[in-house]
Amino acid sequence: MQKIDFSSLNHAIALSGGIATGKSSVCTLLKLLGFSIIDADMVAKECLNEEKLAIKELFGDEYLIDNQIDRKKLATLIFSDTFAKESLEKLLHPKIREKIFQKAKDLEKFKINYIIDIPLFFETNSYDIKNVIVVYAPKEIQLDRMVKRDGFKYDEAILRLNAQLDIEDKRQKATFLIDNSKDLKHLQKEVDRCVEWIKTIKD
Repeated sequence: MQKIDFSSLNHAIALSGGIATGKSSVCTLLKLLGFSIIDADMVAKECLNEEKLAIKELFGDEYLIDNQIDRKKLATLIFSDTFAKESLEKLLHPKIREKIFQKAKDLEKFKINYIIDIPLFFETNSYDIKNVIVVYAPKEIQLDRMVKRDGFKYDEAILRLNAQLDIEDKRQKATFLIDNSKDLKHLQKEVDRCVEWIKTIKD
């Protein structure tokens, strides 16, 4: 397997944040503005599908329904069981990193800045990318969105938030911060401001 050296990617910009901070909305806006986006979550889903038998062996038959991963049930397990979470990460993360790297190498050929959307950028500490955009919303807004918009129970929302690095810590580590604590109009202005910053980045 090829050595994975993300620091060799001259045009990659990482994008991260926390659950319900609005990373997907930012990526949609950036796509509309012509940016190429590599979505780590989509890559993770591909890898999860490819490792169905390994998942079954690790966690049991009940995590497969009609030969498909029961992603909701698996998520409930890994957010409540540290050992299960670590086992899944050990299985998937090397494969996810390899796929993301190969997609990034394809985009490097164009010599244009592109975005790698990595929700767990800080948690995994596995992506040596110099510039990172953090999409920010305060914890109380994250919780409110998770409960009212996404239908999580309050206790479940807290559990998922606590499984990630605190958003205030991520805010401090950002190269560029997008504030998504207000409405869509404000977010669009923030994304425009971010695009102007991206234009200043040279390899």
